[in-house]
Amino acid sequence: MSDLEHVRRSLRKSPNPPPPMRDFYMPAMPPLGLAAALKTTWQAWRRRRRFRQHVLPLLTHDDTILRDMGYQRSDIEWALRLPLRQDALKALEQLRNATPELRTTIMNQDR
Repeated sequence: MSDLEHVRRSLRKSPNPPPPMRDFYMPAMPPLGLAAALKTTWQAWRRRRRFRQHVLPLLTHDDTILRDMGYQRSDIEWALRLPLRQDALKALEQLRNATPELRTTIMNQDR
């Protein structure tokens, strides 16, 4: 038997000691509310970016062509200025299908 054999045996029998308690504790996971808010903001930003990629080229067309498609230049510019929390595509479609009285109400409500 070697000189260290009794030390090896005692180490095998003794349970692992608990890790020392630190003065500073850092959780392994960020708050779930923060993660959800970041995900929602990211998705809204990506949706708005895709909307801008598809709608900005419409502004290069003439007003008569836009009218044939059912849009007005001012409607498209209004939808591009909406806050990120609002879905610009839904708002533009709602404005497109609205009556003239309702159009002014919708456009003034987001100011």
